[in-house]
Amino acid sequence: MEPVKIGLLGLGTVGGGTVTVLTRNAAEIARRAGRAIQIAHAAARAYDPARISGLGDIGRISDDAAAVVADPEIDIVIELIGGYSPALELVLAAIDNGKHVVTANKALIATHGNEIFAAARRRGVMVAFEAAVAGGVPIIKALREGLAANHIEWIAGIINGTGNFILTEMRDKGRDFGEVLAEAQARGYAEADPTFDVEGIDAAHKLTILGSLAFGIPLQFEKTFTEGISRIQAQDVAWAGELGYRIKHLGITRRTPAGIEMRVHPTLIPHRRLIANVDGVMNAVLVKGDAVGPTLYYGAGAGALPTASAVVADVVDVVRALTTDPTNRVPHLAFQPDELSDTPVLPMEAVETAYYLRITALDRPGVMARIAGILGEQGISIEAINQKEPAAGDTHVPLIMLTHRVREANMNEALDRIQALEAVAGEIVRIRMEGLDG
Repeated sequence: MEPVKIGLLGLGTVGGGTVTVLTRNAAEIARRAGRAIQIAHAAARAYDPARISGLGDIGRISDDAAAVVADPEIDIVIELIGGYSPALELVLAAIDNGKHVVTANKALIATHGNEIFAAARRRGVMVAFEAAVAGGVPIIKALREGLAANHIEWIAGIINGTGNFILTEMRDKGRDFGEVLAEAQARGYAEADPTFDVEGIDAAHKLTILGSLAFGIPLQFEKTFTEGISRIQAQDVAWAGELGYRIKHLGITRRTPAGIEMRVHPTLIPHRRLIANVDGVMNAVLVKGDAVGPTLYYGAGAGALPTASAVVADVVDVVRALTTDPTNRVPHLAFQPDELSDTPVLPMEAVETAYYLRITALDRPGVMARIAGILGEQGISIEAINQKEPAAGDTHVPLIMLTHRVREANMNEALDRIQALEAVAGEIVRIRMEGLDG
């Protein structure tokens, strides 16, 4: 049987890893796929030949990505350019030319996936994107296939390794955010502009995809609430630890009677939870299904070979299904296209969660009572409170509070009123809390 011919767009970190895996494991991959797989045409503006094993096995390398997607010899296009443009135009052109597509581009899928999948259905081709979420962790396959019998209740994931590395260092070594961020950049974990990582945008792209797969709704990145970790302070990490919690930057999506929660934010979780002990640059996704209960998926969320592992696994899946009737393939978003629901994505103000609060208040009688009174008027019940010692000569003290679950809108109103008190100094710190119990 003739080999399946691949067109590869991009020879950067993941593209180079994909070449290495496809060539190094060629015989094993062919045994699994049923046919040999060859990279016939690759396009890259620049690449480092010394860093990529197997370049000599590529049929042709040029700098013309458009020529790759138009090449009649190509069966499958692997898009590893990243970003929105020209990736979107190239993917749509490949689909229009009748080629299957494999991509690791979470931003592209989260923002343009609905359009891409509709185009793929019209042309009867597949679009695979396992590497778009959690690198080498096969979470998309788990949701689309392994958990297909389940009514998914919620997902909570550490899906950005950079943020997890920063929070781990802050906890273990008591370091400040800015210092650890600089180290993450020096190590290559964070980009020169780290906004996507530390402000939660990268995680929100991934959570958008997970939410659609879990609940059968269209991709709606613009409705995903996003809050980063740049305002987390070392003292909050330490005090959370004293209370039996760890701070993780989580993506959380949950089905409720009112709609679907989609939110990315720093979160206190009990230190005994397995996911609370996922450290460094590793990723983990916790999924709660009604039949299977909680399941945890852990592994490398980035890197050349781990991500290439997911890319090549998608290629193998596509090769196996090349002769399959398009209507009998695994749906892009896990549910049949005409079965996607219009269940609303809830605004953050409608979400219920518990909270960690740090309020710096004047150390005098009546202040604590006034703060507690405001919380009570908004229906907010305090679970625990801890007043820290003031610094020498300081007239203000940190008040640490844990609350029971309450609607975000109520908490917003309470914090606005507390912040306006003359006895309160500085900005109130609010970190959401989740039990994540199964």
